[in-house]
Amino acid sequence: MYQNRLENERSPQSGPASAAPAAVLTGLEGPLAAAANPALDSGAGWDSAPDDSWRKPRRDVWDWLLSALILCGLPVLLFLTVRNGLIQPLLLEAEQHQWIRLILRPTILWMVMGIVLLAFRTICWLRYRPFPPATFADAPYLTVIIPAYNEGEMVLNAIESAATANYPQDRLEIFAIDDGSQDDTWQYIREAAARFPDLVKPIRFDKNQGKRAALSAGFCRARGSVVVTVDSDSVVEPNSLLAIAGPFRDPKVGGVAGRVLVFNRREGVIPRMLHVRFILAFDFLRAVESSFRNVFCCPGALTAFRTSIVLEVLDRWAHQTFLGAPCTIGEDRAMTNLVFECGYDTVYQRTAAVHTIAPSGYQKLCRMLLRWDRSYIREEFCYLRVLGKRPLKTRLIALCDRAITNLRYPVHYASIIMVLFLVLHHPAMLLRFLLVVGLVSLYNMFYYLRSERSLDFCYGIFWSYFELATLFWIFPYAFLTVRARGWLTR
Repeated sequence: MYQNRLENERSPQSGPASAAPAAVLTGLEGPLAAAANPALDSGAGWDSAPDDSWRKPRRDVWDWLLSALILCGLPVLLFLTVRNGLIQPLLLEAEQHQWIRLILRPTILWMVMGIVLLAFRTICWLRYRPFPPATFADAPYLTVIIPAYNEGEMVLNAIESAATANYPQDRLEIFAIDDGSQDDTWQYIREAAARFPDLVKPIRFDKNQGKRAALSAGFCRARGSVVVTVDSDSVVEPNSLLAIAGPFRDPKVGGVAGRVLVFNRREGVIPRMLHVRFILAFDFLRAVESSFRNVFCCPGALTAFRTSIVLEVLDRWAHQTFLGAPCTIGEDRAMTNLVFECGYDTVYQRTAAVHTIAPSGYQKLCRMLLRWDRSYIREEFCYLRVLGKRPLKTRLIALCDRAITNLRYPVHYASIIMVLFLVLHHPAMLLRFLLVVGLVSLYNMFYYLRSERSLDFCYGIFWSYFELATLFWIFPYAFLTVRARGWLTR
């Protein structure tokens, strides 16, 4: 069911070089490795023929070329920020207005700091290697929790993907929680429980209580030493459970973030753009954060935590408030902050992949981004409280990272005001500005192409213009309505 869909959706990370660049970019759309290897599908022979992809990532000519372009592009970006023919007329015009100079100079300073931060992130990203996966011999007892609300048939796909994953079934349990759905979600959960009676344990709420309550029901019943959360609109790849359990060999690891890909990327322009954005957010940024063992958000679509930590903070997490209002969104980032508070690290596991449904329309996209930004704002404040408990090296890196990252908001909106003012007086400057946006976006796509060789990188460039034109209002509105707790997409 879900496996055929995944085979059509997934673009593998790397592959052999083809004779022509176009072939390389488009020829890597293929079946999942597990689908091509029946031994891995059943778990047979795992110990005698382990998956070594985490150990030595495959390199080819295009990998080296893209890495070189990325590294060489950094000084070029720095030069263009300070002095270039595209922005120079903008700078000369801005110098004639006192108030614009107050915006322009801090903006250039922030851009320089941003490029330095990007250089640091790039080095961390290039050096990142996944953790070795667990094996059938040492895999811990795992509890998978799948909360669902009005999810319909998709919840069956989510449960089936976990139940048929390559993992010792005598060390696996799955809780599927129906959070008071008003559709046929419960029927599909019961069907999954009938198919996998020794694995799936169904739970049903009489009325909707929220995702935290649904997850709490699974956390309280968990027998595993590690709990894994999977969204009900997502399916995990066959080797993801073994992969996500691997980092817990390190006793300092408290949380592991999985790699999130878009399940329905072929269903419209917005899912295609989001797929590129997810690659950059979940693969690039989390790989960087993992290098100093400080992944800021372990995403709900696929994340694992030590059960002992979850139970220790469960009451505080379930009843979290912010500015006097109960917190019903951002449960993943909130739990990550509590893991930090308990003195544990969080890491990223690239080989633990999940495919999740992304919005295909503008309204649903806005609702998702509003929910994300509200929880981001709230949890950034909460993170400041726990930052002092992080190791000194991690604390310093995180402080610089968060300061430069969050300064982008005032810089971004001040720059928009400045550009709009200048464009009103000199309309031709709009073309220069849009060209700069396109060139910077094109450079960012080298990072995407190194992760996925696909012509979909074009949608990443489209996203830059789409975000600038239609999503600029999201963050200010989220900031003004940060106490709002509606899920918006339900």
